[in-house]
Amino acid sequence: MATEVKINDPAKAREHFEAKMAFTTGPVELERMMKNNEVNLVDVRAAEDYAESHIPGAINLPKDQWHTLKGLRKDKTNVLYCYSIVCHLAATAAVEFADKGYPVMELDGGWRWWKDDGFDIEK
Repeated sequence: MATEVKINDPAKAREHFEAKMAFTTGPVELERMMKNNEVNLVDVRAAEDYAESHIPGAINLPKDQWHTLKGLRKDKTNVLYCYSIVCHLAATAAVEFADKGYPVMELDGGWRWWKDDGFDIEK
């Protein structure tokens, strides 16, 4: 049985990918933004996982502390990351922080892609 290929609406595709580029970033782009001091990096994983290792310069804001908004900035985009591409902590945090007026993005692939791709880590 052949799989039917649906032809997507180009206008909807454009809208989708523009939003994706506006609100997500990958490790290579994040590394460039970090070097240019353009972003505030926020690790929303558990404190013990952050303590073990994290992306250099990231602050830790685990879920039980989100209400404090500690370390978030309104003058820079807060790039949030959690464990992996299937983890929704960063996306959940992004919704909550955006509701409070903070500019946010999510790191695609999270901590796992950053670490597995050989980018610098801090212990």
